[in-house]
Amino acid sequence: MFQRFALAFGLCLAASTALVSPSHANGPGPLQIYVSKTDQTLTVYDGNQIVATSKVSTGKAGHTTPSGVFSILEKRKYHESNLYSNAPMPFMQRLTWSGIALHEGKVPNYPASHGCVRLPNGFAKSLFSMTERGAHVIITDDPVTPRTLSHATLFVPRIPVEDGQLLSDVQLRPTTIDASLKPVEVAMNQLPPKAGASASLVLEDEEPALRILITRRSQREQILDVQHLLADLGFDIGIPDGLMGSKTIAAIKGYKRWKSIEKDGAILSQIFLEALYTSTGKGTPPAGQIMIRQQFKPLFEAPISIESPELALGTHFIEATSVDRYKGKAEWRSVTLENHLSKPAMKRLGIVTPADDPAVFTAEAALARIDFPGDIRAKIETMLSEGTSITISDIGLGTETGDGTDFITVTRPAPRS
Repeated sequence: MFQRFALAFGLCLAASTALVSPSHANGPGPLQIYVSKTDQTLTVYDGNQIVATSKVSTGKAGHTTPSGVFSILEKRKYHESNLYSNAPMPFMQRLTWSGIALHEGKVPNYPASHGCVRLPNGFAKSLFSMTERGAHVIITDDPVTPRTLSHATLFVPRIPVEDGQLLSDVQLRPTTIDASLKPVEVAMNQLPPKAGASASLVLEDEEPALRILITRRSQREQILDVQHLLADLGFDIGIPDGLMGSKTIAAIKGYKRWKSIEKDGAILSQIFLEALYTSTGKGTPPAGQIMIRQQFKPLFEAPISIESPELALGTHFIEATSVDRYKGKAEWRSVTLENHLSKPAMKRLGIVTPADDPAVFTAEAALARIDFPGDIRAKIETMLSEGTSITISDIGLGTETGDGTDFITVTRPAPRS
């Protein structure tokens, strides 16, 4: 997804920009762009190397540039604003379909834009030549620095196996070997290789990078589960659609009467959910959801377990570099982002303790509480490639995530005194 690039030094760049030597611009990792609104700076990383820095101008009062995790959705060498009197936006790199972008413009030493991130003349063109669609842009108030992350929960690349080649060995592998057994003849559909023959493994082209979001389950996902489980028990819920229609409500009330839990509060109370999952042999209700996109399109999703769901997970961005499927290794780099949750949001999400202390609510701490189903882990690991990213967030899908986007996570700072 990310192109390699050579940086040209014949450009007349503003004094506030800097490009490092070409030898540092060909690192092994994916390209990431970090913007600090407090410092009014932009830093470009290629893996663990800083390859460019620049001054920027973000949104002024009343037009604040949103913070969070974005990616480049569209690139145009010349574009005119649809919102502000056809204002020119040379070397535009779109971050949201609602009007936020990186582009060339006037860069004073303070926030002055209508929400976009303005880049100095020259640097905007250079950055445009370095990036491709899908490159991540992380916007924060205070500057952040990505760090190496290692944790057992992270995915490990594995070599894809063709359908039908993976067989369960539960019934095929004997527990003991009986020496009295006679030799048996085994039918094979291919001739064995000749003595001295060599074999080589050929991998197809690397999969496009995955975009993974780990979050809490929404009410729609809960309702879908409830509808399917009630239907399995023989209740008429109509067509499963994730909506709380009259048939679904009637089925829930019927189940509650059956289990003598009519007076348990909310329609989707925890008592009801636990009883329903137990009745259908599904264990405990999953608290989390993993969603996967690829090339700006939804791929698949599944429920996951989150330990101690009353504790916030925090907001973390993690990206894979140096992915080696032959050796089954990948390096991961991460940042933790400030993301304040209001009291109503915490109540809606069932969170009692917010992730206000970054020393406690780290990416490692969040990963330690997450458990993936084995089949989902295997599927992701066979598709893992350079630049695959994981966003962990309590707030789920935001309004900016939609058709033709990666997962866009908008974060909010804590109120300042």
